[in-house]
Amino acid sequence: MNELLYALTSTEGILIGTLVPFLFVLTVVVFVHEMGHYLVGRACGIGVNAFSIGFGPELIGFNDRHGTRWKLCAIPLGGYVKFVGDMNATSSPTDPETAGLSEAERKVAFHTQPVWKRAATVFAGPLFNFLLTIAVFAVLFAAYGRYVAEPMVASVTAGSPAAEAGIMPGDRFVSVDGEKVETFADVQRLVSGRAGDAITFVMLRDGKDVTVVATPRLMEQQDALGNKVQVAIIGVVNNQEVGQPRLVTYTPVQALGVAVEETGHIIERTGQFLKRFAVGREDKCQLGGPVKIAGMAGQAAKLGFEWLVQLVALLSVGIGILNLLPIPPLDGGHLLFYAVEAVIRRPVSERMMEAMYRTGFLLVLGFMGFVFWNDLFGC
Repeated sequence: MNELLYALTSTEGILIGTLVPFLFVLTVVVFVHEMGHYLVGRACGIGVNAFSIGFGPELIGFNDRHGTRWKLCAIPLGGYVKFVGDMNATSSPTDPETAGLSEAERKVAFHTQPVWKRAATVFAGPLFNFLLTIAVFAVLFAAYGRYVAEPMVASVTAGSPAAEAGIMPGDRFVSVDGEKVETFADVQRLVSGRAGDAITFVMLRDGKDVTVVATPRLMEQQDALGNKVQVAIIGVVNNQEVGQPRLVTYTPVQALGVAVEETGHIIERTGQFLKRFAVGREDKCQLGGPVKIAGMAGQAAKLGFEWLVQLVALLSVGIGILNLLPIPPLDGGHLLFYAVEAVIRRPVSERMMEAMYRTGFLLVLGFMGFVFWNDLFGC
């Protein structure tokens, strides 16, 4: 019994070591996402019936002076904001959408608002996820700075794509597919997600630019949290002698600018991954669900609070991107309907909307089943 209790409650155990960090990461990301919907909705004059973290039976809650029920529910895998006029937690349309509402409620009901207010309210959730990521990175860059290394080649692995392309020790990367690079991390960022793509590199060699083409190959590596990941490489090594790593520090304003840039890079890489994944060019095991996230949260917590906060930032931007996919009932699906409504100047027909919602639900459920399978059996 003592051994079981220790396994559950110690910092190495399931409860404290994994479950608590997982709930911290997920709750922060969900809270910020839903707070985006709530704040912009309120600013647009839309009434809010409920703000929930989690689904299912309510554990604790209270009503504020505006009549909003703030609550924490038993199943902590998400959350929602229920606006006046919503018939369910996903804001999916029903007929009639505003039946039974008083005249005062109709004025603040979600579905009676102009399309731009509805679109702004829906977009605010993913937007706040991106802003959270920017805020976290800005604080970390301002507090710790970051180490950078010159984009130099110390050695080339025999038989690697770099060796086959003619890249040599002492070369300096100038650009990757036309994008100028300033650090070795820039090269890694531009190569890591492009296995199988022929990439043009401009190298500085003996004072002259040399253009070569190399095709990165996938290699299994271990990330900082101990996860096995597939990364595209060309087979060049940077070291302390030629890379001359140095710590770059930032003022708060500079840190904010770098944070915006870094968040943009993550969004770009994630979008690139999703496109490649859709056509079968990425490893399915790179996608995971709650079990994988919980494991990562536990590993991050062991490394320190700043690692856990970085995981919050990465998960937040991922949630923001996924929610913008044009699939009902995700935020992107709502935005797609609003875009069509703005063009044709009338709501999408109820029949069409219902068919797309059903299809979207099936896609979302299929995706959830896929990542759960990866978590438990597939990988």
